[in-house]
Amino acid sequence: MGAFGKWVGGGLGWAVGGPIGAIFGFVVGSLIDSSSEVKTGKRTTGYSGTTSGGYVMSLLVLVAAVMKADGKVMKSELEYVKKFMIHNFGEASAQEAVKLLRDLLKQNIPVDEVSRQIRQNMNYSARLQLLHFLFGIAKADGHVGENERKLIEHAANEMGINLNDFESIQAMFVQHIDADYKILEIEPSATNEELKKAYRRMAMKYHPDKVSHLGDDFQKAAKEKFQMVNHAYENIKKERQIA
Repeated sequence: MGAFGKWVGGGLGWAVGGPIGAIFGFVVGSLIDSSSEVKTGKRTTGYSGTTSGGYVMSLLVLVAAVMKADGKVMKSELEYVKKFMIHNFGEASAQEAVKLLRDLLKQNIPVDEVSRQIRQNMNYSARLQLLHFLFGIAKADGHVGENERKLIEHAANEMGINLNDFESIQAMFVQHIDADYKILEIEPSATNEELKKAYRRMAMKYHPDKVSHLGDDFQKAAKEKFQMVNHAYENIKKERQIA
């Protein structure tokens, strides 16, 4: 499996079973056969059972569901996903991920079951990062379609993401008049002191270290979400003319 093997090398864990494992089918068997570490279970995170291999499987399954949400999959969309993967994980890994995605797009994705499996086995910070990835890919063509948005919202609900956190991440990708406030999970009427407290809370919640157990690739990608929190905070401070 080439570069994708570096994710699988961390173990597939819980993702081998349940609907996610069933969706991958023969692909999972191939990955297991090609990775002695998966067979022996030498590498695990000890963090809600979530490994980088299982995380990528979960991400690709939900990405396939989002791409199919509008009833058609365009070649241009696959190119957008490839670019997204290259930006976050590098050329070689992106090539492998897109190959798997092509197979996943041919399958029926039971979003409810997949999302619930993720909820049961993945910690909250990792699920928030997964949500961020989904919106990022949905907007890869410059616009988050309503069908895509609704499917992501439904998946987020099934994954146990609370409404404030969903709206915070959605506001990073879907234009909204109060987007900066949505990102920080406060109302425009919040005081300056409430603003500062909200920023500290969100900076802690979205800090890249929260997903460090998934490996360097995912921690690097998480920095984008963290930077959006900083950007929202700076925008509001500038608007309010506070230091």
